[in-house]
Amino acid sequence: MEYVTAVPHPRSEAAGPARAGRLSLAVALLAGALGAAVALLATRQRWAEGTATVAGAPFSLTAKGSDVTGVPAALAIVGLAALVAVFAVRKAGRLLVAGLLALSGAGTIAAALLGVSDSSALDEKAAQAAGDTGATVTALSHTAWPYVAAVGGALLLLAGLLALRYGRSWPAMSGRYERDGSVRPRRRVVVDPDRPEELWKAIDRGEDPTSA
Repeated sequence: MEYVTAVPHPRSEAAGPARAGRLSLAVALLAGALGAAVALLATRQRWAEGTATVAGAPFSLTAKGSDVTGVPAALAIVGLAALVAVFAVRKAGRLLVAGLLALSGAGTIAAALLGVSDSSALDEKAAQAAGDTGATVTALSHTAWPYVAAVGGALLLLAGLLALRYGRSWPAMSGRYERDGSVRPRRRVVVDPDRPEELWKAIDRGEDPTSA
């Protein structure tokens, strides 16, 4: 009895990596765009609140994420720019940009988590309200928005890791939109001397219809 070994079709073998590339591209685009939007939104929300003593009375103070730290918002913008730039470069340049995207996400996570316990922004507001540079806030508490910003950073990090892993198989900007500075020769149109309208069109194009 002879056993016939099935040989996989080359097209079916190539379909797996191609499908993985398309899926990773879609996930990276969604994760990167959503992560940047979430991080930017979170930095505009209230991160911390506390109470300061002003003229012998308690005074409530709040601080937004942008008051606590500007790093997450800045890195979210950098990450979004890197996500777009991934498709404008190739080979080693794409790896560098993908690494920048991943680092932007990691930095956003770190800055957001450090902001959870940061009271400097509220202490500064307390000093301004009380007119005393040594004034600080009491009953300090934080909202969940720093953690939301960290989630946005995690999505940026995921997009960067996907770009590092699968970016080589992703498409790039079309070459017809790129300029290499070279002058392309103009295709010469053959003019029929028996047709006057073609002679006039050649003259309008700046060509000599009488030359061979």
